[in-house]
Amino acid sequence: MAFLLTGLIRYYALKRKVLDIPNQRSSHTIPTPRGGGLAIVLTMMFAVLSLTLTQQIDQRILALCMASILVAGIGFCDDHKPVPAKWRFLTHLVTAFLIVRLLGGFPLLLVPSPMDGFLKRFFIDLSWIGYPLAIVWLVWFLNLFNFMDGTDGIAASESLFMSLALAGYSYYLDQTLFNLCICLAAATLGFLVWNWPKAGIFMGDVGSGFLGLLLGVLILLAAQQAAVMLFCGLILFGIFFVDASYTLLVRMLSRQKWYDAHCSHTYQRAAKQYGHLPVLLACWLINLLWLLPLSYWVFLHPSHGLVGLFIAYAPLLFMAFRFKAGQRDSVNV
Repeated sequence: MAFLLTGLIRYYALKRKVLDIPNQRSSHTIPTPRGGGLAIVLTMMFAVLSLTLTQQIDQRILALCMASILVAGIGFCDDHKPVPAKWRFLTHLVTAFLIVRLLGGFPLLLVPSPMDGFLKRFFIDLSWIGYPLAIVWLVWFLNLFNFMDGTDGIAASESLFMSLALAGYSYYLDQTLFNLCICLAAATLGFLVWNWPKAGIFMGDVGSGFLGLLLGVLILLAAQQAAVMLFCGLILFGIFFVDASYTLLVRMLSRQKWYDAHCSHTYQRAAKQYGHLPVLLACWLINLLWLLPLSYWVFLHPSHGLVGLFIAYAPLLFMAFRFKAGQRDSVNV
């Protein structure tokens, strides 16, 4: 369904001139249709409604996914005609608030320490700031996914990897969560066929915001089943989380207009030097050979959650430093 819908949306975008026109900050060189992420949204909503009607998921999950349509809707409008940032941000906040109300806040984290003695075990009780922390979590996830959707196939590949990895863990935790993850993986894969380099259509804000939000929700749902899944999720999301966070921090500290469009992310700098496909394949290798094994190690040994997170992020931070992510260049001066 996602594959067929993406083809239809591409035809619509070409007819209506809904194109991403290259500029000095772009990573592509020819006008390309955008908004293909709508196929993922529609397919996922169809899957969720089908699962609800067959009583494979409960009404709360249906409500969570229906709330996510608000983010997809404002993204769809922005793909056709730019929407002021304040209205997009307000929509993100309202959607995150609604979802957090349904989730019940941020999960309580039990962090066993690998050290013996006095620090053998301690708790991180986030219940007192659970609601605002969960809102910040979701708003950041959906925005960082939007930031990282800048080269062919990278956002769809990350969504496919994340949803399949979470499905693997959810198989042992919760059948409802497993069903959602498998459906998201299938919907993303149908779109990725069109988005693989050289991309025939871009995801657009309608898809990137929706995927970032939904993946953030899936991690929180998994963490409610097993607290260690919060660390596993952050490790799996390492490429996007580190690149977006590091780049934003550098831009803020160097007093740039961090909210303006730019092309100084690690993956963008790498794509200009090596090309889209090599960078995409490198991301797959990092995910499969580095981040996935580390997340599994932490899943089996929850006491190593913080250590595993540090080990996972260290080389990614070095890569961001190596490619001078966030720093000014001739384009941004």
